[in-house]
Amino acid sequence: MMDGVAERSGTARAVDRSRHNTVVLVVFTAVTNLADGVLKIALPLLATTLTSSPGLVAAVSLALTLPWLLTALHVGVLVDRFDRRALLWLANGMRLLTLAALLAAWTSDALGLPLLLAGSAALGVAEVIALTSAMALTPSAVGPTWRERANAWITGAETVCNEFCGPFVGGMLVAVGSTFALGATAAGYVLATAVLVLLAGRFRVVREAREVSVSARIGEGLRYLWERRLLRLMALVLTVLCSCWGAWLALMPLMATTTLGLGPREYGMLLSALGAGGLVGALSVTALNRLIGQRRVLFADLIGTFAMVIAPVVTTELWVLAGGAFLGGMGGTLWAVNARTIAQHLVEPEMMGRYSAVARLFSWGAMPVGAGAVGLLGELFGMRAALVVFAVAVLITIPPFLRTMTPGVLASVEQGAAPDR
Repeated sequence: MMDGVAERSGTARAVDRSRHNTVVLVVFTAVTNLADGVLKIALPLLATTLTSSPGLVAAVSLALTLPWLLTALHVGVLVDRFDRRALLWLANGMRLLTLAALLAAWTSDALGLPLLLAGSAALGVAEVIALTSAMALTPSAVGPTWRERANAWITGAETVCNEFCGPFVGGMLVAVGSTFALGATAAGYVLATAVLVLLAGRFRVVREAREVSVSARIGEGLRYLWERRLLRLMALVLTVLCSCWGAWLALMPLMATTTLGLGPREYGMLLSALGAGGLVGALSVTALNRLIGQRRVLFADLIGTFAMVIAPVVTTELWVLAGGAFLGGMGGTLWAVNARTIAQHLVEPEMMGRYSAVARLFSWGAMPVGAGAVGLLGELFGMRAALVVFAVAVLITIPPFLRTMTPGVLASVEQGAAPDR
């Protein structure tokens, strides 16, 4: 009897810890993503005061995202060797030092484009460290019964703050003044750093006794994902879906204002529909998983992305275009929440950093590739034909998805058993 009481008490403590850490991680995610969203608007706008070259202004945005292709795998090794909360503090420290340098240079009229590009690259590296560490830390901070809910709230915070609030707030802050915008962003990172103190638990990884080179550890991470059929499928499907997102986001500004005949107001509504879909997905994913099952919810992202890409090909009606964007945004969030939860069930804690880095490399790295490919295809065959290619690519992923993502495989994941490789 006493054993039963102790077990219930331990379960209650674990639930309380999971609930507490979920709140902390959601607040941390919201604050940092709001700051990240502000910077994605503020830094390119700051570049326009230094140069009139479209290529150089675009280079600032490229410098913010290029670290995902260049450093993600090495950061994954770092995350699997050191305390993950300490790495989050390190990432925010890098952000604060970089912003302090940019702010000092700006106020003294010493800010030049090379320094702005270097600062953007440093902030991009900090983002890679922060997001990889946070994803690897979540399974240690939140128990299995709370992970789906935690992932939904975290993804919702990312969507709302990075895609909705961040750019909007960034535009307002820059309108007040660049000094105010950089200072307010730095204050956000200070707040996020303080919030991490409230995390309950220890997040140091047990280090292996054997000495292994960085390149060998990177190879272990790549092989780990590739040798596991379910994880490999999710990575490959996500590569196709993210390339479609990169293509849509790159082509839509020009296509909306020319081929589709949309004005700035209508184009803004189109982007709002994309973000609104993501928010609805975050709010409804738990209920949808219970109502129709995780497999159908994951499959909804394939349908949503196909609808988003094909809509501009077949119509110029704004409500249809917005509907496709809404389904694409909703499907993307549904996939993100469930894919994170599945990975957190399957991947061992000591491999989570490298797995997260490889998975992010596949997905985030596919977006600039999709953007480049759609530009080339658009030049050669026209914008609608270019989007048809990406729509067909989504359809090609359906058969392997249905063969691999079976109800039996997902049931084994939920029961804590790794499916066959």
